Amino acid sequence: MKNNDEKETINFHCEEIEDNKDKEDIPSFYLTLLNSAHNAIIAIDCDARITFMNRAAEELVGVIFSEIKNTLLTSIIVDAELPRVVKTGKAETAIQGRVNGRLILANRTPIIYHGKIIGAVSVFQDISDLQAVVNELELVKQINKELNTIIDSVYDGLIIADGKGVILRISPSYETMASVKPVDFVGKSVMQLVEEGFVSESITMKVLNTKKQANLSIKTKSGRDLFHSAVPVFDENGVINRVVTVIRDLTELTNLRRKLEEVEAEKVIYHDELKKIKDLDGVRNLVSYSSKMKDVFQLADRLSQFDTTVLISGESGVGKEIVARYIHENSRRRSKPFIRVNCGAIPDHLLESELFGYESGAFTGASKGGKKGLLDAAEGGSFLFDEISELPLLLQVKLLRFLQDREFIRVGGSVPVHLNIRFIATSNKDLNSLVIKGLFRPDLFYRLNVVQLLIPPLRDRKEEIPAMIMLFIKRFNEKYRQNKQFTRYGIHMLRNYDWPGNIRELENTVERLAITCPDDLITHNHILASITGKRGSDMSTSSQNASDSPKNLKQSLNDLEKETIKQAYEQSGSTRKAALILGINQSTVVKKMKKYGLSISALSYNKEV
Repeated sequence: MKNNDEKETINFHCEEIEDNKDKEDIPSFYLTLLNSAHNAIIAIDCDARITFMNRAAEELVGVIFSEIKNTLLTSIIVDAELPRVVKTGKAETAIQGRVNGRLILANRTPIIYHGKIIGAVSVFQDISDLQAVVNELELVKQINKELNTIIDSVYDGLIIADGKGVILRISPSYETMASVKPVDFVGKSVMQLVEEGFVSESITMKVLNTKKQANLSIKTKSGRDLFHSAVPVFDENGVINRVVTVIRDLTELTNLRRKLEEVEAEKVIYHDELKKIKDLDGVRNLVSYSSKMKDVFQLADRLSQFDTTVLISGESGVGKEIVARYIHENSRRRSKPFIRVNCGAIPDHLLESELFGYESGAFTGASKGGKKGLLDAAEGGSFLFDEISELPLLLQVKLLRFLQDREFIRVGGSVPVHLNIRFIATSNKDLNSLVIKGLFRPDLFYRLNVVQLLIPPLRDRKEEIPAMIMLFIKRFNEKYRQNKQFTRYGIHMLRNYDWPGNIRELENTVERLAITCPDDLITHNHILASITGKRGSDMSTSSQNASDSPKNLKQSLNDLEKETIKQAYEQSGSTRKAALILGINQSTVVKKMKKYGLSISALSYNKEV
């Protein structure tokens, strides 16, 4: 029960409210105060009718309060949510919404009078402009992020300074070129860098003084020639607020030009070499004459049916490239290109751009529009890494990634390139031992060494030598329009030589004899004269000069001749038959046997005579 004092107070308030019905609902001072507020204010009663609206709200909603007073709020703002606060009696803060197409942030609170909810009030702010600023800030952040990415990935070096010559940023490319770190440059004035010896003179100060673009060539402590080109950046008042310097490595440019010339020459050599191997079937029959090579080609036949990586090893000149080409020509890729690159013939600095290609502007002197690499030329076909042991370690990393993912990024590029290529590698060195010595990456070795083909040296398959000699002399007869032939004894001599240079040495020897021999018939005397510079008849007098020259090829050939004659005599049992086998006169056989101290039976000799 309320006491009498409370009843009187309630009656007093009710009478006061009744008395003010015809008066202003809000005193003018408070009305002026509310209308001066920047935020919009709308109040409703328990029936959701509008009881107050300040000028900020009128402008935002687009109505006049005096004309819509006591009107349902939802008839003015269709999706108004303020009536919900009257029902729930709970305040709502920081609520986003839209009024008349504008983005707002509202706080809604119930109006409680004497413990009862008699309405609700909403205070809200138009944040459309603020949201636009936020969106613009996000756009600026995105642009700044993209700009940073460009600066970090550009091939040329970059230095950015403010209008007072203080370094704001250097690019990673310049760090590499000049062998410096950001801590050495960023935050320091260019004059301080000159005093500390990081640079010999400042092109930035020259631009700040002249307000014009300037160029300067500087030699670094490491001996690199760097070309600096600096430009001023002006603000709207014409004041320099940035100086941007682009640095290009002229040392690399000079080297690249020279290397490009070397590659062009190398391409000519490659073309000539490929011409020599156009008749694959004939070569295959030649190199597979022995049982060992037949085994090699049987495995090569099987490997040609699969796209697995193949490692072909063997000494220089044994025919590794011929086997690689055979695998390609017998595979499903035979109609596509077969590209070979000699890893030891192209300089290290040029090898990456030649293999993988480069994008436009990747480096000074790069072709406009970029250039595809040798790997692109092998698309769909096979690619041979000849003498892969010579591949630089840095490129081994990139090649390993390509072998694993079949994709790479061109020099100066950022977009991965996918290629469909079958890989074959050759090596005249033991890659496993190079791995142990740290000269070849083990992960690349294991990736390459899926299947290994070992080509035996020519000394282990001498039965092939006669057929090779016949093939080579036929080729050079056609090339030089001659009709040269070897005697049986000459072929026998060449067959029993060990040929440390393998097939390549044999081929060069046959070509030399075809050119230098004045007669159509190439005999053992021509062979000895070509190799030692002396006629065979003079060999007997060379012993007195033995101390003047080392026991090398000349002595080896003497030993070979001795062993050949001995074998022919023991096999035939007579000097006459031995002469027939060797293709020389019987008297020559007798003389040679005496020269080398070989025993001849007097009885057999008399019978032959």
